[in-house]
Amino acid sequence: MKRYDFLIIGSGIIGLTMAHAIKSRQLSATILIIDKEPQEARHASGRNSGVLHAGFYYTADSLKAKFTVDGNRAMKAYVRARGLKINECGKLVVAGNEGELGQLDELLRRGQRNGANVRLVSQAEARALEPNVKTYKRALYSPDTASIDPQEVCHALKEDLTEQGVDFAYNTKYLGHVSSLVQTSAGEWEAGKIINCAGLYADKIAQDFGFGRKYTMIPFKGLYLKYTKNKTDVRMHIYPVPHLKNPFLGVHYTKTVEGGIKIGPTAIPAFWRENYDSLSGFSFSELREVLWFESRLFFKNAFGFRQLAFEEMRKYNKDHFVSLAAAMVETIDPQGFSEWTEPGIRAQLLDKETLSLIQDFVIEGDAKSIHVLNAVSPALTCAFVFSQYVIDRYVFI
Repeated sequence: MKRYDFLIIGSGIIGLTMAHAIKSRQLSATILIIDKEPQEARHASGRNSGVLHAGFYYTADSLKAKFTVDGNRAMKAYVRARGLKINECGKLVVAGNEGELGQLDELLRRGQRNGANVRLVSQAEARALEPNVKTYKRALYSPDTASIDPQEVCHALKEDLTEQGVDFAYNTKYLGHVSSLVQTSAGEWEAGKIINCAGLYADKIAQDFGFGRKYTMIPFKGLYLKYTKNKTDVRMHIYPVPHLKNPFLGVHYTKTVEGGIKIGPTAIPAFWRENYDSLSGFSFSELREVLWFESRLFFKNAFGFRQLAFEEMRKYNKDHFVSLAAAMVETIDPQGFSEWTEPGIRAQLLDKETLSLIQDFVIEGDAKSIHVLNAVSPALTCAFVFSQYVIDRYVFI
């Protein structure tokens, strides 16, 4: 049995950048990263849109606001230094009517407070940037929004960490712990500090250490629909004005790192944590637990869950899904949308007492273990800066 200074659970973007931050601070640190999957980034980190956000959605007192602007710069710097792909196409947030103009103004105020590079543009200016865009009177322009390939980034990080002496144990599921001894499906390891970056199962592991007791994970399934007709009908990201009281940004156009076009995502309530399709990852105990909380959310209509559920289920209808995106452009061929992407699951933390969705990052821990409980979007954008914050605040203290 080998002893490590740090044992990290989860090899998604947060687990990998956490190891990167430790090595940047203490190169001699010994680190083991375990993951129940056969390789890195098999879940949310490898199934997300790849969009690097610019930092204007989030209230100034949030960790997301604190890290997104600098995180965007840090991720771009890493991608460029490693020679990885990036598409710096920018983004427009469009208004559909008079009532949404005030929300554009609020996004501008948030962006300015957070240090984001954003500005309001007229309808004519918006069309100069994106000839196909449709907006009411004005739009919000974010030149710093970009796209990367998250799987490529995670693979590059794994290569870098391996060269720095970090060990990886795949097909290795966390089972439990006794003090500093971590028990897994592939054996036991002792660690000076355990860092839980387990995504969909972060709450369960945290609770095994006595943390995160007030939370549970509610999974939401995200699907994108690819536009395969061409890559030119849309030049940049086009987003609607979001509902600022929930964490979902609505159906939008995403330009991929290769220049492709897709619309989405959905935010369909899932029935178990890895409910990607049919019975994959099925767990009866998870089904029972998730349905219990979703039924409570439905009947109490917490944060408008009832309407959200009905609206999201409608998005399984392709024509309806396409119509939501078509409202933001002058012209698009509905027949050009012909292929669904691989589904992803958003690991969304829920406060069991208040039945509210947690909209910010959540970290809990002590001298022996640290638990990243809610690393949802824009976690990819924030990863390097967020992980450095966790290491500075909770590890090297």
